[in-house]
Amino acid sequence: MSDSNAAAAGTGTVYALGIFGAIVYYWQVADGFWEHVGAIFQGLVWPAFLVYELLAYLGA
Repeated sequence: MSDSNAAAAGTGTVYALGIFGAIVYYWQVADGFWEHVGAIFQGLVWPAFLVYELLAYLGA
C-alpha cells in the first residue's frame, strides 16, 4: 500500500469517528422522538454546518 492510500484511509477513519461522535452528542441532548431522528440527520451533516459557520465568521 502506498503512503497516499494509507493517508486517505486514516482521514476516512477520523471523519467517520467525527460523524459517530456528533450523532452520540446530538442523541444525548435530544428530548423526544423527532429530536432523536433529527439528531441522526444533524450528526451526518455536521461538517456542512461547520463550513457554513466558518465562512460566515470569515465574512465570505
